[in-house]
Order: sequence, then C-alpha cells, then structure tokens
Amino acid sequence: MVRSTLLLASLLLASPSVAQAPGLTIKTGESWMFAISRGQPVRAHKVEPTVKPKPGQVLVSLRSMMGTSLSIASNNPQAYTYSAELIGADKSVPVRSCTLPANGRLSFEHWPQKAAAVRIRDFKIATKDGSCP
Repeated sequence: MVRSTLLLASLLLASPSVAQAPGLTIKTGESWMFAISRGQPVRAHKVEPTVKPKPGQVLVSLRSMMGTSLSIASNNPQAYTYSAELIGADKSVPVRSCTLPANGRLSFEHWPQKAAAVRIRDFKIATKDGSCP
C-alpha cells in the first residue's frame, strides 16, 4: 500500500500538470513565428527578425524603443484582432491591441511603458476591412 502510494505521488509530481496561460510571451529582442489555432498561437518557434512569414504563419518581434514596440505580420488571408499584456519587472499590465492585417501586411504597436516582455493571445477574426473593434 505504501509502495503504491509513493509510486502514485511520484507519477503526479513528474507529470506536467501545471496549467499554462494561453498565448505566447515574447521577450524584448526576440522574434517568433507561429500559426493561429482556436484563437491561440501554436507551433511557435524563435526566428531571425528578417524572415518573412510563410502562408498561414505570423511573425512577431519585440523591441525596446522609447517604451515598447511590437511589429507583427500575418501571412493569413484574414485579418485578426488580439489581446496583449505588457510584462514588466514588478507586474503585468493589459493594454489595448489593434489589428493584425491580412496577406503579409505589417502592423506596428507602440506603448510608452517599458516592458521586459509582451504576451499575445486571443486572436479573433477582424472585420473585412481589418479595422479595430
């Protein structure tokens, strides 16, 4: 009985049971490529900021320029809106995000606050013209 309890406890500790928040966290100076599935970034991997997004892919880069600057381009046929959260040294701050245009067009977000990272998530298909909600 003790042996099976110890075995069960060790299996529970070894399993990845900690839930992660949805989305992708991009640290300052990083660039990532990903696809969107069910409104969340999937198959994310770091890339050089000079690459172009492949069909169905999104490229995002984060820089520290007079605050925090995020550039994002999507090679999807539809535009999206998304949520962003600035992550600083002491706390996270939700910020208003705008639209990710379709067909490889670039979008640029700028926030006056300096952040160590930005978490993006909750992508939703935008109106036909891609305007902000």
